[in-house]
This record gives sequence, C-alpha cells and structure tokens, in this order.
Amino acid sequence: MIKPVGQPMSGAVEAAKLREAVQTRAAAPAAQASQASASIVAETVATPAARMAAQGAPLDSARIERVKQAIASGKYPVDPDKIAEKMLDLDLPVPPTRH
Repeated sequence: MIKPVGQPMSGAVEAAKLREAVQTRAAAPAAQASQASASIVAETVATPAARMAAQGAPLDSARIERVKQAIASGKYPVDPDKIAEKMLDLDLPVPPTRH
C-alpha cells in the first residue's frame, strides 16, 4: 500500500474503513444513509484530515470527461518540465531521462 502524503498510515487505514462502512450502509433509504454517514464520520474519525479523506475528494465530472476525451483523441497536452517540477514539489523520485 502506498502511504498518502501528509497523512499518517493509521489515518489512511481509518479513512478506508470509514468509506467501507458508509458504502455498506448505502443500501438504506437516502435520508437514513445520509444521516448514518454523517454520524459515522463524527463518531469514528478523530482528525479533520481523516474526516476529509473519508469523504473523498470532490469530483468535477465535466472536467474529467473533457480530459478523457482529449486523451482519447491524442490532444491532451503533456509538459514534461511541468511534470518534473510537480514531482520535485511532491518529493517523488524523478525517472531517468532518455537520451
């Protein structure tokens, strides 16, 4: 398992368990499921970061679809310098360059 940046491993495991619990309760009616999800988050997760991780990232479906279409059509721009900068910012290993 890859350790998330900026979040202790125990927090990541806790968040994953919480997401599973919320999904399990998704079979309940919508109002009950929403109330149960909020209750689980409040009771189970101790830190704000873990609560945010449990809720998951907000998704922009329209943007995701535009990116998918650009990749499929070969029109998605790739800037290797920008990618390398972000990898350095995140302290990720930089792949060797090909000459």
